[in-house]
Amino acid sequence: AADKLRFRALSQPDLYEGDGELRVRVSFDKDNRTLTIADNGIGMNREEVIDHLGTIAKSGTKAFLESMGSDQAKDSQLIGQFGVGFYSAFIVADKVTVRTRAAGDKPENGVFWESAGEGEYTVADITKADRGTEITLHLREGEDDFLNDWRVRSIISKYSDHIALPV
Repeated sequence: AADKLRFRALSQPDLYEGDGELRVRVSFDKDNRTLTIADNGIGMNREEVIDHLGTIAKSGTKAFLESMGSDQAKDSQLIGQFGVGFYSAFIVADKVTVRTRAAGDKPENGVFWESAGEGEYTVADITKADRGTEITLHLREGEDDFLNDWRVRSIISKYSDHIALPV
C-alpha cells in the first residue's frame, strides 16, 4: 500500500493529501476484544474492495481454515505469514471489518467491508476523512494474547522489523 502510493505520487503528488509520512498503526481494545491494523497508504475504492476482499470472502475462508489442522492454525496466527494473509485473520477473529478510502478520492467515497468468513460479506459507502485502510479483527474467545500489549509488541517486532514503515 505504501509503495504503491509512493510510486503513484511521483506523478501525482496530491495523492499524499498533505501527509507524506507513511506508517502502520496497531492498536487493541480489550473491552471490545478488537485488534486494529491501520495504514495511511494508497487505500482502496469500492471496486477494489469488492474485487480483492469480496473474492476472498466468496472463495471459502471457512473451507480454507477447516483444511488446516488445529496445530497448523495455532502456528499460523499471524496475518500474512503463509501467503494468504487476509484469510489468516479468521483464524483468530470471528469477524473482520475494513474501512478504507483510496488516496485522491473524496472523504464520502470511503468503503466499509465486513465478513464473518463464511462466504458472505457486506459492503457499504462511508465517509472516511483520511486515506488508507483500517482492518479490525473482532477476536474469538481464547485469543486473549492479541489483547496483551507486550505480546502484540513482540509479534510486531518479530514479524515487522523488515518493513520500511514505522509500526
